[in-house]
Amino acid sequence: MTEATARAVASAKPLESEYGGAAADIRTSIRTTSAAIADELVALSQDLHAHPEEAFAEHRSVRAVAELLAAHGHRAEVGIGGLDTALLATSGSGTGPHLAVLAEYDALPGIGHGCGHNIICSAGVGGFLGVAPVIERLGGRISLIGTPAEEGGGGKETLARAGVFDDVDAVVMLHPFSHDLAMHPFLGRRQLEMVFHGVAAHAAAQPFMGRNALDAAVAAYQGVAALRQHIPPGDRVHGVFTDGGARPNVVPDRAAVLFYLRSADPATLRDLAARMERIAHGAAELAGCGVELRWDSRPPYLPIRHNQTLVGRWAANQQLCDRRPLAPGAVPGFLTGSTDLGNLSYRLPAIHPMIAVSAPTVALHTTDFAAAAASPAGDKAVRDGALGLALTSADYLGDARLRAAVHAEFEATGGAIDVPNYFD
Repeated sequence: MTEATARAVASAKPLESEYGGAAADIRTSIRTTSAAIADELVALSQDLHAHPEEAFAEHRSVRAVAELLAAHGHRAEVGIGGLDTALLATSGSGTGPHLAVLAEYDALPGIGHGCGHNIICSAGVGGFLGVAPVIERLGGRISLIGTPAEEGGGGKETLARAGVFDDVDAVVMLHPFSHDLAMHPFLGRRQLEMVFHGVAAHAAAQPFMGRNALDAAVAAYQGVAALRQHIPPGDRVHGVFTDGGARPNVVPDRAAVLFYLRSADPATLRDLAARMERIAHGAAELAGCGVELRWDSRPPYLPIRHNQTLVGRWAANQQLCDRRPLAPGAVPGFLTGSTDLGNLSYRLPAIHPMIAVSAPTVALHTTDFAAAAASPAGDKAVRDGALGLALTSADYLGDARLRAAVHAEFEATGGAIDVPNYFD
């Protein structure tokens, strides 16, 4: 974010009349609806939190969302894009702009909602329900898209490849965190398993007849350790051994190491991948072994490209909830992870603001954060987040000048890229 944009986010004011004389009335209606459904949204959040389901198994969770939508007169299609736990509900006409609010609802193994997806989901549902009653006055369409398996499964990328987002013009969502942030860097991520193949031999009688695959794997791991001091500060590489042989008295003929690679830009992530490949081949050559590179058992994640124009609207609308999102950089960028929302952000304009639910010292993916996601602060984030998403969605749908600025920025920052083939 440029310095000028950072100042604009910090000083943003709520819209009053940018999309016609009815804007104030529409926004009042959204605020009234959001207040009326707040208790239902909090109940949904608490229900999801009490019944966590892991990636691709969120059957109860998606049913709960569909039932709440049905109670408000909206039919949800469950099982879209080839994913049994994906969901789509749409309100509005078939013409004009189409914005999608995204909902995540998968949990973490052993931790439950340690990433607060119960809040993401409930606020997303609230964003959709807040706009639906005024969609005909705004024009266009608003959809709620339930996206399974963010935690490593890449559900959004799967849905995108199935065409679910082909007629969507922009997407919005939020994420709980330890601070209020209009935008925060999320790293792209790839997975690489290096599988080394050697020659087995009796480790005591004839070790010289073998070629030790474990030696190659250890050399690769050490090579990556040496690489870390020569990559950009925000890049990350971390790995574990998944196979190191079966018995000490047999020279291992197979060994494997699984790495995660993360970087803040698609181009630097691609460069990091190429350097990892050279390390793997060098380690194999050193030990006299072969190597098989297994990339991305699930779709890779790209870093988020934030649409700063739309981010400014979120920041302004959160002021109505007495929240003041911090300027970019106020929280160190290395306090981050990866998300499949990044993949969508290189297809169409997207935002992924962070909303505070915990103390600043509480980290994501911990039991402490899971507790915060069901706390009174978490419930408040559901209410505030739902209103913020609804108002920001209405701003986009109703204000042609804002939409033009959003899409002009998207094109100026590189436009759409071929995400599925980017790393080929």
